[in-house]
Amino acid sequence: MSKLKTYRWVIAAAFMWCLAGCEPERLIFKGPYHVRFTEETASELESYSEDIALSVHLVGPQRSEKIQMSYSIAGDAREGIDYEVLSEKGIVEIPANESFGYITIRLINNANNILESQDIIFTLEGVSPVDLAIGQGDSEIGRTLTFTIFDDCILGGYYTGYGPSNTVPIEDIRITSADCDEYFLSNWDINLPIFNSSTERDLIFNDNFDNTLTIPEQEEQTLVEDQATIRGSGIVNPLTGEITLTIEFVDVEDIEPQTVTFKRQ
Repeated sequence: MSKLKTYRWVIAAAFMWCLAGCEPERLIFKGPYHVRFTEETASELESYSEDIALSVHLVGPQRSEKIQMSYSIAGDAREGIDYEVLSEKGIVEIPANESFGYITIRLINNANNILESQDIIFTLEGVSPVDLAIGQGDSEIGRTLTFTIFDDCILGGYYTGYGPSNTVPIEDIRITSADCDEYFLSNWDINLPIFNSSTERDLIFNDNFDNTLTIPEQEEQTLVEDQATIRGSGIVNPLTGEITLTIEFVDVEDIEPQTVTFKRQ
């Protein structure tokens, strides 16, 4: 056999040996099987109106019987004032042949223009079957979930917008503020007939703290330059929180002011 052939044979053998012996070792989780909160932290503005499902999951094979866990609640958020628990309080279950269970809460919007935050601390305390651990590892990662409720301004939140009587309402319009004085409205075009097509058009307005609002002069970026300047005013119904805005077109005399209404979702 020539030296070249011998060299090639050695290289091929070494390559085959590496394929057999150099394959990375697969890491397979072998326990201990445990339950834990899927996330250790979560947060939302108090104006969030949808139910919130906080998940607990099984790390390990699914069980043919349900898994039941007990949990405690602590923190400075006040039940009945800042939030309510919609699912069975103190108990969360993972159904048989499934991997997830949920604690369902709903936030209570008690906005008062004081921008603070409160925490709800959920801690898993017990589990059945008892062969399951609570939390991951010696540090029990996932045993506790801290949910932070961020205070919102009085007018902050999600709204449904209504234009003239022949227009279709639009849901999930967001009003936000960083200081409870100046607000950002995500969309004021509620399918208004003055436009050829529906487009999201945002604006800024100010709370005058007497149930009236001011829309300062500003440029509407979706309009051509000679029609873009808008301003206006608004009112807030103190009983329902309903907001009515009237938008004026400063640059165009033949476009009538447009009135739109926003009802909290």
